[in-house]
Amino acid sequence: MVIRNSPQLSLGHLASIMAAICWSAGNVIVAGTDLPGLQIAFWRLLLGGVLYSTVYFLTGRRVSLRNIRLVALPGVLLGLELAVFFTALRNTTVANATMIGALQTIVLLAVASRKFQESVTRWLIGASLIATGGVALVILGASDELTWSPRGDALAFAAMLLFSLYFVAVKKVRSEVDTFTLQSLSMLVASITVFPIVAVEVGTLAIPFPSWKEWITLLILLAVPGTGHLLMNWAHLHVTLSFAGVMMLSIPVISSVGAWLFLDERVTGIQTIGMVIVIATLFLVAKREAEISTTIRD
Repeated sequence: MVIRNSPQLSLGHLASIMAAICWSAGNVIVAGTDLPGLQIAFWRLLLGGVLYSTVYFLTGRRVSLRNIRLVALPGVLLGLELAVFFTALRNTTVANATMIGALQTIVLLAVASRKFQESVTRWLIGASLIATGGVALVILGASDELTWSPRGDALAFAAMLLFSLYFVAVKKVRSEVDTFTLQSLSMLVASITVFPIVAVEVGTLAIPFPSWKEWITLLILLAVPGTGHLLMNWAHLHVTLSFAGVMMLSIPVISSVGAWLFLDERVTGIQTIGMVIVIATLFLVAKREAEISTTIRD
């Protein structure tokens, strides 16, 4: 008699899901602070780069030119994505930016199939489209602001492409560089990338120094969405790009729930329907992925 193991998600799958939860929480935290978006991005990246690098050197590690070359592109893409996204938010609505950002999953499915030869089935494509429709309900149910804003929407689209490229770049180098090196160097490179953009925005190289209360917020952002980056950087070696991409559709849903719980934002009936669609669909995707992983292990 053959005894089959019950379907279980791997640590890589769980890390991807936790990364999405961390990033969702980050959106709620950012919404609750008055610090300008670009300055949040710069100081958080710089703080993370300094702290991670300090631990990096204290543990006896040393940076090689090879590692710098490997991590340079992901770091630049991360910095540019954050800068372009926060600039987009000043020129379009949050609803538009979130809807356009949801297209990342479709982009990553296409790249996963063509570049990484992953098996992207019709079932997964269909599930992704259904979940994307659920995301649309979550966003449209909260606002009637989905109006055409050419410059802002173009920037939001560029930010979506940059974040997709960041995912692909990390996936490509992950087998050649360890998670901690990737996290430390990419945050430093990203902060250097964002610095001149922030300097132009504030009109001086002396970027305003955060208050102690703002530093607390930045530390929380480093601890929560920053940990999301660490988890996803680790997960990229253990899960498919397509799975990681599909899980990103959970971010608008979890962010909306967090805003309802902590920011007293209203959740409408249409939003609730959208949330159920997204969560149910992603649950089925995760369940199917667990079954496939279990079959491979058996």
